[in-house]
Amino acid sequence: MLEFYFSYRGVLKRLRSGALGGEMDRLAEHFLTLGYKRASAKIYLSRVARFSQFAATRCGLMPIHQDVIDSYLGTFTTDTPRIGAVSALAHARRVAPERFIIPVPSEEADPDALLLASFSDYLRTVRGLEPKTREGILLGGRRFLDWFRHRHPGQNLEALTAEHVLAAVEHRLSLSATSGTRTAATSHIRTFLRFLCWAGHHRQDLARIVPRTPYWRLAHLPPRLAWGDVRRAIDAIGATTPVAIRDRAVLLLLATTGIRNGELRAIRLQDIDWRTGEVFIRRTKGKRDRVVPLLEETGAALVDYILRARPKVDSPYLFLSFTPPVGAFKSAAPVSRIVRKRLRHGGVELGRVAGAHLLRHSLATQLVGQRRPINEVADLLGHRSINTTALYVKVAASQLAEVALPFPGGAA
Repeated sequence: MLEFYFSYRGVLKRLRSGALGGEMDRLAEHFLTLGYKRASAKIYLSRVARFSQFAATRCGLMPIHQDVIDSYLGTFTTDTPRIGAVSALAHARRVAPERFIIPVPSEEADPDALLLASFSDYLRTVRGLEPKTREGILLGGRRFLDWFRHRHPGQNLEALTAEHVLAAVEHRLSLSATSGTRTAATSHIRTFLRFLCWAGHHRQDLARIVPRTPYWRLAHLPPRLAWGDVRRAIDAIGATTPVAIRDRAVLLLLATTGIRNGELRAIRLQDIDWRTGEVFIRRTKGKRDRVVPLLEETGAALVDYILRARPKVDSPYLFLSFTPPVGAFKSAAPVSRIVRKRLRHGGVELGRVAGAHLLRHSLATQLVGQRRPINEVADLLGHRSINTTALYVKVAASQLAEVALPFPGGAA
């Protein structure tokens, strides 16, 4: 398989020598299967080969221990080649795990590992929370434990008192910059303390001690763009390359349906009903399926993407990454990067918030400004409470001006 990437006998002989020489053909097939470009695969194979030569001088053909990897990474004096080596070795360990001795983490390294695993299971099975929500609450529990271990070393959780809880809350609030993060921090601590009582780690429910922080959900204005700016950014995308064709379809779908980042990543090819012009949205934030309309321009962009640009891989998902390994987007970051990139190329000035949700806010503001019924907008966005949608009424300045009462004293 190495012959697909290299032709010189001397190079092939060198690649097949060393501690991982017998695994290099498997590794080459691994990169080909994942759809890596030829040049990228050759770089990775060369990096693994250099490590293979180094490891041969330390352990021969014996399984490679973590100490050998650490010693090799220590030979780099700058970050860039070290990061590249780490990435290449991750592929090697994935293809040939039997050639590596993976150290088993000891409980001493993380004394709270079992407790946090139990907490995660509680959030999943008892509370029924989604993975993304559990992730934030687990981080809050971890931070609370870290504070307690640092301030009161050697003490068990049974010794936790109300004074400790208040001190931990004060510490977390001092590190929070906005009302939203303060509310989240106290909520996470409250959830963790409820778990400690529920699981029998503490005899009292100290969650009642955690003070509530003031937070008015509808007190702020949502970040949004003028609809002309959104339109200009979409029109600036030239449908000449597969990436551009995909990005135009992504922005049009986000801007015309208001779906969330995670909802867009979850769309499957079978979720599009071409006859009725609708897209089926699965497992939304409110755990309810819904249907959004597919406008003619958006549908045409999706057809163009599917027929001309979508990678020919066996994946049920609509939008795929062009970066190897080719497949569905695994996180929200790539979609947010696409939105930011295309908005900037369209000449739109962006603030701190610039992702799929910015287009969602912009669509909602545009619909309210067009005097569309508020319940219709709520249904499109998938809001469970119409009070959430009412936030966008505040930015409809022309409509608010019509209901404003005259100043009692007359014009100043």
